[in-house]
Amino acid sequence: MRKLALDIGQARIGVAISQDSLSLPHSVIPNDQRALSALSELIALEKPECIYVGLPLSLSGDHTASTKMAIDFARELSATVEVPIRLIDERLTSKAASSALRQAGKNSRQQKGIIDASAAAMILEFALSSERENFAGKSLEEIDAG
Repeated sequence: MRKLALDIGQARIGVAISQDSLSLPHSVIPNDQRALSALSELIALEKPECIYVGLPLSLSGDHTASTKMAIDFARELSATVEVPIRLIDERLTSKAASSALRQAGKNSRQQKGIIDASAAAMILEFALSSERENFAGKSLEEIDAG
């Protein structure tokens, strides 16, 4: 079954999709007024069984402005689609994705268009690994409860 992961940023949303046990960078969607519509179309096409949204916590585990933005976006998306949404701790995924791309020979300019999708793939990879260990992130209800 397919799963989708989203790395929500202020300007862009990185998208990754699973193929069996692999997590693959898929695309980058501008985070603008058409983002929910574009994601809804992608979700209808790919038919994932679950969507993971990266939860950017501070290194100490506290919520930040980016955390609130990701939770708010997950809420809006959950009102639009009929697919369960889980929030996954994504601390340092963008830095790890940038490092991996740099090691692959991509400079900062070359990374710009693919780093968000690569970070989403890392979020999905972590989620798939966590599922094997019987932990698949937190639901919106669990986030609201504290």
